[in-house]
Amino acid sequence: MNQQFRELLKKVGSGPHTSKNLSRQEAAIATRMILEGEATPAQIGAFMIAHRIKRPTCDELAGMLDAYDLLGSKLSVIKGTVAVFGNPYDGRSRTVPVTPITALILASLGVSVILHGGDSMPTKYGLSGVEIWQGLGVDFTGLSLSQVQQVLEEAQLALVYLPQHFPLAQSIIPYREQIGKRPPFATIELVWSPYLGDAHLISGFVHPPTEELFQALLPLRNVKHYTTSKGLEGSIDLPLSRAAITGLGDSNKTPSFERCIISARNYGFKEKDVILESVTKSIEEIQLVINGSICSLWESAIFNGGFYLWRLGLCEDLQTGFKKAETLLVEGAVKEKLQQLQAVVEKQ
Repeated sequence: MNQQFRELLKKVGSGPHTSKNLSRQEAAIATRMILEGEATPAQIGAFMIAHRIKRPTCDELAGMLDAYDLLGSKLSVIKGTVAVFGNPYDGRSRTVPVTPITALILASLGVSVILHGGDSMPTKYGLSGVEIWQGLGVDFTGLSLSQVQQVLEEAQLALVYLPQHFPLAQSIIPYREQIGKRPPFATIELVWSPYLGDAHLISGFVHPPTEELFQALLPLRNVKHYTTSKGLEGSIDLPLSRAAITGLGDSNKTPSFERCIISARNYGFKEKDVILESVTKSIEEIQLVINGSICSLWESAIFNGGFYLWRLGLCEDLQTGFKKAETLLVEGAVKEKLQQLQAVVEKQ
């Protein structure tokens, strides 16, 4: 038993009347002990469930991210605009993702996109980003970090694969199944950036209190530009079936955070998200869109692609963004970017 960790655990696990929040430094120490296996399995499980009940504070999340920065792998700084996508690691089970299409749309115009995650994992065991990319002929799982860096520099798109590039974080994934709930580490995954330079952080969320935490947390972490999205299943994918609630963070503006609510129907889109029926069919739908073929996922891809083109400063307004996203798909630029990505990964 680790006595130092025991004292930190006592602070957060003493119940609603006597528990105390950890400082940023204490949270960083506790997270490091968890990742490096200094705490016992019983202590780790107790910490996760205690924090789940108590709910983490902004300072605690900042400390957890500090430990991830200390121990996790990071891609080196590259030229140009970089966007980091933060989606839940346990994947999608109800709706077909358009995140890979959005990434390819942005990359086709020179924005470098970094994704991160692992295989299908608890508690949802949904369709993971890794699985989608493999279905599209791009397998990041066997690449070293230096190879991922090369792919990012050549093809403007890369994925940091947790089991290969951050095995310490991967080692605590089984606890999600054992405690039956997402621990606080599932929250920091949405705002963790495996990149050494400044990046535009794009993070999904489900519950409004989570976004409120992000608003206070990200400035503490010196994140200058970020976008939050109450997306489908907590992802960054904007819904068609309801108003898309997003937040625009920019430290150079006053106010530094603005609410942006977009209704798809106001721009002529159908109010219907595509239901995930099977992994195979989902990947087929994504591939059809990339090939420029109109299908049930088409409008969602354009809606999301256009929004993020506008948000990353590549289009002056949303309507222009939607038109640009459609043009990139129809004229084959997105398909060409996928083919380039396939070739670059293949040669590694």
